[in-house]
Amino acid sequence: MSRKRPLIAVLSAVCVALLAGCASTGNSGIQEWDGLVRRPDSRIDAVFVRPDAELTSFRSVMLDPVQISFAPNFDPNQGRRSLSGRLNADDLAAIKERLAGLFHETFRAELARGGYTLVDVAGPETLRVTPAIVNLFISAPGDTSVGRSRVYTTDSGHMTVVLEVRDSVTGQVLARAVDGRNGRFSGQLTWTNRQTNMADAQHAITIWAGALRRGMDEVNAKVAAK
Repeated sequence: MSRKRPLIAVLSAVCVALLAGCASTGNSGIQEWDGLVRRPDSRIDAVFVRPDAELTSFRSVMLDPVQISFAPNFDPNQGRRSLSGRLNADDLAAIKERLAGLFHETFRAELARGGYTLVDVAGPETLRVTPAIVNLFISAPGDTSVGRSRVYTTDSGHMTVVLEVRDSVTGQVLARAVDGRNGRFSGQLTWTNRQTNMADAQHAITIWAGALRRGMDEVNAKVAAK
């Protein structure tokens, strides 16, 4: 059996607990996760770091393919009366593939801004990042090409990311981050389609990639100051 499905199931459960804790306890939530200690962050819902990790500089990233799972209550065909417009398993797989491609390219571009590169092999100055997008809910996942009716929603949906950061050589987990993002919310009905959905997704992914870049900048600055 593939190890990817259990991993996503575990991450989904932990994310629900973390984000529920943040909402119910004034953003206090869980304070420790497998020996990682929570660190305050104004941009990300929850960041956990290993307090006893040896500081070393990192100049590149091994980015594992992002694993994606839809929210349990996501029904891509809800409200669709026409059988011809219904989405099937291949359509959902295509959505995941497009989102995974956008994730990889956005991280590559954002990391390049800080002088970091994506690599395929481990090394002493390389971080390994394992990402997962869970609880993905898209309000209007279908295509709205010519001849199809427009879909109007007040928001485009939501998704949660988990980033696990490890030393690529030793495999030691150095940090984890969990963050939930809602798409565009206008408070009134607006046209939602594939393009607006992808734009909202890119905005969220850019925030996550920026958080990783800033984290690497912070570690490298501490190493240089030693």
